[in-house]
Parts: sequence; structure tokens; C-alpha cells
Amino acid sequence: MKISLTQITQQNYEAICELEVTEEQEDYVASNTWSLVEAAYNPGYFTRAIIADGEPVGFFMWVQESKGKVSIWRFMVDKEHQQKSIGRVALGLALQEIKQIADLKEIEICYNPKNIVAKGFYSSFGFVEVGMDADGEDMLARIRI
Repeated sequence: MKISLTQITQQNYEAICELEVTEEQEDYVASNTWSLVEAAYNPGYFTRAIIADGEPVGFFMWVQESKGKVSIWRFMVDKEHQQKSIGRVALGLALQEIKQIADLKEIEICYNPKNIVAKGFYSSFGFVEVGMDADGEDMLARIRI
């Protein structure tokens, strides 16, 4: 299976908006439609479609919070394409792209602290938990560059 990240365009945005997570995951993931609206009106928001064998199967959005810090705000794989290692490959590709940003010092991601799978997944990429986010709701993990 060939997996890549691509720009979201007039040709693929509808397919990205139609992607869904499982019912159990819905409380943890903002809609792709809302994320695309946010990115359209906020500088420093970057979106990518996750493509598997030519088909949109997932979505990323990251935000350049400051010159040295990027936060991954959205990351999802459609429920029909989960458990196929697509997310693992896609996160690796996203991190490669993000690390090309000049003067980058850290990459952050947040997740539900009760989600042991997320903790193991992100730590396998080098994310280290640093404590709860400012709202006290999500675990904050960071990669220092």
C-alpha cells in the first residue's frame, strides 16, 4: 500500500470532509470540515490529506504556534482504514515534513490521558509526556528537535 500526504484542494476536500472515525472516537476528534474552515481563516494552520493507494483515507492539521513550536491539532484515519498501519506511516511522513520548518525546536501533540494506545503510539515516535495541557483535560507530549 502506497501512503502519502498531499495538499487539500478543490478536487479532494469533499472526500476529506466525508471521512469518519468510529463512534467511540467521535468525542476525541474534531470534524474535518470544521478543521478546514479553521485553517482557511488562520495563518500558520497547515492541512494534509492522508492518501492510501490514491484514495483519501485520513487527515492532518498542524499549527505553527511560534517560530520554534508546531502543535499537531488534528490527526485521524477513517474508520474503514484503521488497523492497517496507515496512521503510523502517515505520522512519520507528517513529522518529516514538519521537521523541515526552519528554526523548529519542538513538536507537540495532545491526547486523552486515559488512552493507553495513544500514549504508546506517540511515544514510539519520540513524543515524551510533559504533563496535562493548560485546560487540564489532555496529556501534552513533546518531541524536542
